[in-house]
Formats: sequence, C-alpha cells, structure tokens
Amino acid sequence: MEIFESVSSLRKRLSGEIETAFVPTMGNLHEGHLELTRIGRRQAKCVVSSIFVNRLQFGAGEDFDRYPRTFQEDCEKLEKDGVDILFAPQESELYPVPQEVRIALPEIANELCGAHRPGHFEGMATIVLKLFNIVRPDFAVFGKKDYQQLHLVSKMVAQLNLPLSILAGETVRENDGLAMSSRNRYLTEEERREAPRLHFNLKEAREALLAGKEQASIALKARQDLEGRGWKVDYFEIRDAESLKRVGERTARLVVLGAARLGKTRLIDNLEV
Repeated sequence: MEIFESVSSLRKRLSGEIETAFVPTMGNLHEGHLELTRIGRRQAKCVVSSIFVNRLQFGAGEDFDRYPRTFQEDCEKLEKDGVDILFAPQESELYPVPQEVRIALPEIANELCGAHRPGHFEGMATIVLKLFNIVRPDFAVFGKKDYQQLHLVSKMVAQLNLPLSILAGETVRENDGLAMSSRNRYLTEEERREAPRLHFNLKEAREALLAGKEQASIALKARQDLEGRGWKVDYFEIRDAESLKRVGERTARLVVLGAARLGKTRLIDNLEV
C-alpha cells in the first residue's frame, strides 16, 4: 500500500488510474470501514482510502482532541485488506488557510443529528467535497450507519453534478447487534453491555411498524424505554427513507433512526423498514 501526505503527490500518482473507488475515513478503523473498502474493490481496480480527523465537523465541547487516533494499526488493516493507496494529510495540507468557503446544505441537515450537532454536516460536506476534488474517484463508498450523512452526500453529488457514483454499505454489527463505531471504545464495560439496547428498540419499532401500529406511540415507547434505563435520547424518529422528511402515514419505504447518549458516549443507529 502506498501512503501519500500531499495533494500534489497523490494527484500525480492517480493520474494514470482508469477507475478508482474511494473510502474516506477519520481512522480508528473497524470491520465496518473494511467492508466499505471491499465494496470499492468490487467496483474498481484501484481502491483509495483516506484518514483525516476533520476539525470542521466537531462542535465546541465535542471529542476532536480525544478522538481515537490509531494510524499504525489502521495502515496494517488497510494493507491487509488490499487497499492500494492511503491519503493521510496533515491539517495544514487540507486547510493551509482558514476554510472560509463552506457547503450550504438543505434544511434536512439541521434536523435529526444536525439539530444536536450544529455545523456538523456543513463541516462534513466541506471536507468530503474537498476530498472528492483531490482524489477524483469514480465511486465513493459510505456506510448506512451514518444514514443522514449518506443522504446528504448523495444529494450533494447529484445536485452539484459531481462525476462519481455513491455506493452504500450496510451497517456492520457486533454479535449482540451493536453497530460498529470508532466511538464504541469510549464505553465502559457496563455501558458496553447496555449499548445494544438502542438496536433492540429499533428492531421493536420496525416490527411494530410492519404490524401497522401508530408511529408516534412506537417512537414514544422506545424513547421511554431508553430514558428509563439511563440513556439521554437526542431523538428516536420514523422518517421517509428517501427524503428523511417526517411522514404522517405509511410510505413505500421508512427508516427508524435513533441517537442517544450512554454515559459520555453518543451512539447512533437506524433500521430501514
């Protein structure tokens, strides 16, 4: 695996590639990330990944400084999994001057996770667009665990006529149902045993929807269950899977989304219906 730190050297290396797939990450890689690189491999001969902890998408008081950085372990995992190229820039390479130009997103970016993390998606979209312009991939792969992120990136690519296709990877889970996440390592042993409860409530909600039960009561039951067990719930909602808008009645496709804090750790998850 080749590792590049500068934009110019990476572009020079990629200039001869006919087709590339790209998997952007913030590092601290787990099986969920590696599954995305495998999806990329099935689509293109050259697979590029990136590791960059993006300050722009962290709000005041969030975990930018303590976000787990495991670069050597990440490199070993990517190389073992067959990734061809890793882009691992320093912050000064991607932000040589203050980033005054930002991406304006649709109003849905201010709902769900966006309502609880102001500016997060603007910062995410800005770095993703920068990386797309640097790597110039034919395909980019994102996981469904970050469902709202996937939705916004797909919309950005479509509406800005970017010459690439977005591929979605299914959420990869631990044996007890907990969605794999870099932030899971923040959990204490006791919290780790409790953490699958979010996924349990999502499954319960999906089954209730399929049984024709009323949406508001389903969401309320899940919220009460989590709060009764000590969780601090940001949201537990049922939305249209295509638009992420609220729906008054059953549409062709729904998605149940939840975000809640267990101790100091914020967990997110979703299930499509």
